[in-house]
Amino acid sequence: MCPHDPACPAAEAPDREAARTLASHPEQGWSLLCNGVVLFEDTGELLPSGDVIAPHRPHPLVGAA
Repeated sequence: MCPHDPACPAAEAPDREAARTLASHPEQGWSLLCNGVVLFEDTGELLPSGDVIAPHRPHPLVGAA
């Protein structure tokens, strides 16, 4: 369970990447989030269930200069 108040998003939540970082290893290209998600520098993710989320890039804002 997440000890933060408010609690971090669950690993299954769409905003799971907003969880706090527990361990950061930029030299290896990954970070462990409070919800158990391993976030890779290429934006790929490994969920605690073993599911893999392919790397994804945010869509550019429409009309942004």
